[in-house]
Amino acid sequence: MSARLLKKFLKEQELHQQQHHVEDDDEEAAAAAESPDSENRPVTNPFDLLNDDDVDQLQEDEPEIAGETVVGKDHKQELSVMKSMTGAISTSNQKSKKKKKKKCKAGLPSITKKVEEPLDDTLDALSLDANSSRHQPETSKLCAGFVKQCAHSALQLDPKCLNPENELRRIFGSKVVKSFEKSNPDSSSRQVRGGRRGAHHSRKTILVSPSEHWPRWDGSLSMEFLETKDGYHHFRYVHSSYYDQAQRAFEAAKAIQDLNGIASILLYHPYHLDSLITMADYFKFVGEHQMSADAIAKSLYALECAWHPTFTPLQANCQLKINHETNKPMFTTFFTHMKNLDRRGCHRSALEVCKLLLSLDLDDPMGGMFCVDYFALRAEMYAWLEWFSEDCKSDRSLWLFPSFSYSLAICRLYLEHEEPSKDDDTSVRKSSSADLMKQALMLHPSVLQKLVAKVPLKDQAWTNILKHAFFQSEKTGSPSLDHLINIYVERSYIIWRLPDLQKLLRNSALQVIETLEHSSSDAKDWACVRKEAFSSENNEYGHLLVSDFSDTVPTLPPENLQNFMVDPGMREPEQNGGQIAYPLDGGPAPHDVANRNALAVLFESMLPLVAYGDEGGNEGNQVNGHEQDD
Repeated sequence: MSARLLKKFLKEQELHQQQHHVEDDDEEAAAAAESPDSENRPVTNPFDLLNDDDVDQLQEDEPEIAGETVVGKDHKQELSVMKSMTGAISTSNQKSKKKKKKKCKAGLPSITKKVEEPLDDTLDALSLDANSSRHQPETSKLCAGFVKQCAHSALQLDPKCLNPENELRRIFGSKVVKSFEKSNPDSSSRQVRGGRRGAHHSRKTILVSPSEHWPRWDGSLSMEFLETKDGYHHFRYVHSSYYDQAQRAFEAAKAIQDLNGIASILLYHPYHLDSLITMADYFKFVGEHQMSADAIAKSLYALECAWHPTFTPLQANCQLKINHETNKPMFTTFFTHMKNLDRRGCHRSALEVCKLLLSLDLDDPMGGMFCVDYFALRAEMYAWLEWFSEDCKSDRSLWLFPSFSYSLAICRLYLEHEEPSKDDDTSVRKSSSADLMKQALMLHPSVLQKLVAKVPLKDQAWTNILKHAFFQSEKTGSPSLDHLINIYVERSYIIWRLPDLQKLLRNSALQVIETLEHSSSDAKDWACVRKEAFSSENNEYGHLLVSDFSDTVPTLPPENLQNFMVDPGMREPEQNGGQIAYPLDGGPAPHDVANRNALAVLFESMLPLVAYGDEGGNEGNQVNGHEQDD
């Protein structure tokens, strides 16, 4: 019976409010003017006093409760039951409050506008995103100065383009991507529908979509604000004591090249960056590219979860210098992720990650400047690349670098095709694609011979062009420039397989030969420009490996898998043969199973001509055996 009485009482209260909601407002005003004894009003529900945030609303609801007593005069039994059920009365009061709030919102639109407009203006002035509403007032003051720099910088990021799944949908269509995800659930990083209900909800990130099977973020990594200098806000990652424990275990395992020890670290510390990067390298060398990409994705997830509340990388006004030891894994992770996106064909997403690398450290420790032009061309961002070359501030003009000198000519060619009918002042002032390509060949003639060999270009016309003395030299005399040319050819050679670009390159080379036949002084002038731009006798870019800019997937012989954690410089392949350059002259290490990881031995045992001795066997017999086979 109590439930029926409650239902009947609430229904009558609803009808009463709908019929007399206008009269109630008038009665409230009259009661406020005529009866000064407000203490004689009916007592409200004590549970309503728990709503400390809405005291005024509680006062407005008191006349409604008085009205409820009037309605209840004809139902004394219902009132006796309702007085004993304070919880039920509190729910009815909450419903009446919601209706009252709706009436206030509908009747006072001007007041809400006055409240909303200053808030919008404040958010626009601070350039805060939706996530910043959680931050404390101290952090919002810090954000207010963050947007003063790079308001129109070419390095600002588009968060939609950071997600490769959006680019795959644009290329192949959403239906194709969905069908592929259904047929290959492990290949998708998104959470699969119909998963287990008890799974935890991962944090939403912009760099990567976390999978359902990933462990919960443990908070072992964080970020701290250091200073504001020259309009840039400097941060660094900070390790917790929990993370330092894993780091010490990693260093101990790395010292003895114990891959099993590194794998065991990830069982207890699933987001240890150095361990994830090491396992990603190993999976890449053994051909498990999906597992390698998954390890890098976990590193990206950990790095983003540790971001400072005021860290705004999308605005290109934050710095994470690599000279801080804790920031180094971030650069390795971003660079590897960029190459993985390129291999998947997501060149637009790779361009955004490359822009992120360039913006986080203006010193460009990873050499992102020498592949950003490639990603821009592959993503057909021709206008952006021209804007970037003009907007970027560097010690030397970007067009002096071999990569930009040739890429800007390609940009101009495609922009001429896109806008053939525009004859505005900007297009008239800019040089044509033929002129830019001619300048690139005059400035860096040795690029042509390496491109012809790498692409390869087998037409007879190229053989005739390379016979000219101007294009026969392979060295420029500058170690830095020779290294940059090797990087450019290794990174961008595939672009030159397009017939339009080959035609532009061939015609420009013939024009250069014709110009040199009439005036040989031009070659000397361009040689002086080249020597002045790259005057250092040392290789300033020796820390950048040519293999890091290659499309080929690096591999190691199985007998050398146990040593894959050595310095990457020792794994640098020779430019001509592509073979592994061993640091020792004695050939591969002897096949000893002592202190070896089980995976490496397993892969070795699958190959022919690989023999293992007894435990503690004589290593000299194995070496002699290999010498006899040779």
